[in-house]
Amino acid sequence: MKKQNDLISYLIPALIIGFSLGARLGGFELGERLLGNLGQYLKTLLLLLPPVFILIGLFEVWVPRRTIEKHFGSSHGMGAWFWLMLLSATIVGGLYVSLPLAYALYQKGTRLRLVYGFLGFSTICRIPMTFFEASFLGLKFTLIRYAIALPLVIISAILIERMTGERGCEEKKGRKCD
Repeated sequence: MKKQNDLISYLIPALIIGFSLGARLGGFELGERLLGNLGQYLKTLLLLLPPVFILIGLFEVWVPRRTIEKHFGSSHGMGAWFWLMLLSATIVGGLYVSLPLAYALYQKGTRLRLVYGFLGFSTICRIPMTFFEASFLGLKFTLIRYAIALPLVIISAILIERMTGERGCEEKKGRKCD
């Protein structure tokens, strides 16, 4: 089964690239646009990911596990949600940045509900997106969206943690957390 999954994971991108190149050589407009979008996407990834991984590596080295466990571990308070919301507001790059950072937080002992909350906040609370939204849709709309979305992120993060039954990295037996 593993070899079949590996084959599929290589076959699909190869087919997409092959189709794009074939369509471009044949003068098919869709292929040219597809190849152009692929090039733009790869350029964005190559410019964004190296600095992100460097910063996350520095975070893992410089921030002690005890500090993260103190603020985001099993004994966290309501302030943890606020700090995670502020951290997620600074995210530029969307999930490309949020997912590795969420994993680093989880490895340092952040409770799982807070990791889920961080991921939810990072899709809602980004400062550039908020300014863009407020300028086009109005401040009232943005404030109403925040008032509805933020509590829903917290509630859903708590419910997902309860449904999965996991509390965080510190409670997994036999798992390397640091």
